[in-house]
Parts: sequence; structure tokens; C-alpha cells
Amino acid sequence: MLIKPSRDAVDRLVRAALDEDAPWGDLTSRALVPASARAAMQLVARESGVLSGEGVFSAAMSLTDEATSTQFHFHDGQDFTAGAVLAMVEGPAHSVLQAERVALNFTQRMSGIATLTRQYVLAVDGTHARVVDTRKTTPGLRLLERYAVRCGGGHNHRFSLSDAVMVKDNHLAVIAASGILDVRDALRAMRAGLPHTTHIEVEVDRPEQIEAVLAGGADSILLDNFTTKQLRAAVAQVAGRALIEASGGITLERMREVAETGVDIISVGALTHSVRALDLGLDFLPS
Repeated sequence: MLIKPSRDAVDRLVRAALDEDAPWGDLTSRALVPASARAAMQLVARESGVLSGEGVFSAAMSLTDEATSTQFHFHDGQDFTAGAVLAMVEGPAHSVLQAERVALNFTQRMSGIATLTRQYVLAVDGTHARVVDTRKTTPGLRLLERYAVRCGGGHNHRFSLSDAVMVKDNHLAVIAASGILDVRDALRAMRAGLPHTTHIEVEVDRPEQIEAVLAGGADSILLDNFTTKQLRAAVAQVAGRALIEASGGITLERMREVAETGVDIISVGALTHSVRALDLGLDFLPS
């Protein structure tokens, strides 16, 4: 079951986008379209994909004008083909036209993320590897983009810096420059000062770092930019003592071979940081 973002959180983000797009209303529609005009439009898929953004699209319409109604024929997480009518919108023409761009911007981007995620998930089907996102999200839109990943069948990494400990290369460089050279002892001291429920992950970029990180008590190890051969060797070396995450330079074409090394998690920044918005359109229906 998909866990959806709260309505309050969605409304906050959508209101901000609506205020940005029409701070004093839609000048064109007010000047050109009769105030009494009504519009019926359909959300049409120009290409195949996976839907995400159903609630956000509806919120853009209803927050612009409560008299606008939206009915979806497909729902978040469902596949659709090119030409499919995803939803119908009806209401005062001024309001529908004013909300159109914001509603589409959100839904196109979220559906693009869901569609790309589904491709990565299908690539590892039959293995035990879990496809996860990263914190490489659009500032302010992480909640929606992370939800879109779930719509595509993927999973979420830590939501923020406050959710878990993730020791990366720059952390290690800073403590080394401070005179702390023993990573094992540094990790043990860190764990002693944290709540027992805190998950600790440590990034390594060389195979020889693995044993010290394990000795320091890491719950999971991120293998950064390891070759497929190195990943396979690391899985054998760790032998279940920690979860193994592969990350860095992992393309869709390489997903299957990475998953088959036996890693537990594959994190893919491309799911959110450089995704292409899906081509969806809002078409007017003549009465």
C-alpha cells in the first residue's frame, strides 16, 4: 500500500506554487475569457508511463477554486499507455486555466520519476536488491519526489540528515585532518553517544577500508563507485555482517549485473536529480 503525503503538506507546496505562478491572478484569462465561461478538460498521456501526482493535481485545481472538480480514471502507481485519458477536470474556465500549468508541472515531473523508477525496479526483478533514491532532490519538493519513487515501486533512503548517521568521505577527511586517524575507534565512540535505535552507514571507496568500518560497528556499508568485480568480492568479505549498498555511476544498463553481485541496496541519484518530465497534456473538450 502506498503511503501518501499528508494533505496539509501537499496543500502547502501547491499553494506556494500557485502563488508563484499567479501572484495577482491570471491576467490573460481575466482579460480575454468571459467570467461566466466554463471549461471541461481531460488530462491525456502523450506517452506511456506510471502515474504519480494524482492528489497534487487535484489540489492545484481545488485550491485555485473549490468549484473546480477533478476525477481521475487512473491512480498513483498505475501504468498507462500513450493516449490514455488519465483524468477529467470541470469548472469555471478562469480557474481551470489558471491552475493548469502548476497542476501539470507537478504531475509531469512526479510521473517522470515514477516511470523511471519502475524501469530500474524491473531491471532487478528476481534478485533481492532494493532500489532506493537519494537526497539529490529538488529543494523543497523532496516529499513529493520521494513519494513518486514509491509510486514506481522503489524505496526511500533516509529522508534528511536528521534521520540516520551516514558517514561519507568528507566526514572522514575532516576527522583525519583533525588528527583522528583510527576510523574504527572513531565509529565506536560515535555509536556510544547515539541512541540505540540510530542506524549507522559508512561510505567506503576502497576495498581495504571495509574491515575497519565493520570493526567500528557500521550497520550498513555504502560501496562508492566499486566495479562489479569489487562489489562481488565485497559481498563475500562482509558475509552478512552489515547491509551492503552499491552507489555511484550505476546506470539502468548496469543495474542487473550490480544486483546479481548480491548487494542489498542500490541507490540511484538519477531517479530524482536528472529525470525527464513525462509528456502529459490538458486538452479542452468542446461542449
